[in-house]
Amino acid sequence: MIENKIKQTVRDIPNFPKPGIVFKDITPILKDATLCNEITRSLAGQLAHLEIDVVAGIESRGFLFGLALAQILNVPFVPIRKAGKLPYKTVQQSYSLEYGTATLEIHEDAFLPQQNVLIHDDLLATGGTVVAASELVHKLRAKVIGYSFLIHLGFLNGQQRLTKFSPNIFSLAGY
Repeated sequence: MIENKIKQTVRDIPNFPKPGIVFKDITPILKDATLCNEITRSLAGQLAHLEIDVVAGIESRGFLFGLALAQILNVPFVPIRKAGKLPYKTVQQSYSLEYGTATLEIHEDAFLPQQNVLIHDDLLATGGTVVAASELVHKLRAKVIGYSFLIHLGFLNGQQRLTKFSPNIFSLAGY
């Protein structure tokens, strides 16, 4: 089962990036090409019933499987990045997360109006980053059709913050 494989491979890093946080490190997954392929196929399988026009991946770990997922789905990939990283005109959204504050941005021409956007990231925790990404999609008059994650931390209730944008929230492994 894919969930067990992910949980056996992810490593916990206590007190990172600050005391009290247990960081779920997915980099050991990246050393296993077979598991990476299985993850990408599993994500695509969960999403087969959605009409996705674009996959948007959140910097930086959302790029790892987001681009591969977009390729399997045969749709464009759009990066959502930290402020100051994109070269063209951008739209920004600031937000709070469990260990600080940050700003995300996206190119102003990333989506066409009314396009169905799937937002992908490696992990759903409190949902702050993903809510900010969702706000960016809405600012560009596109629609969040759903979310995909490798991991979700259910005890942090981030999923509840996303349902106002879309009820389609998928992950492969839960804690």
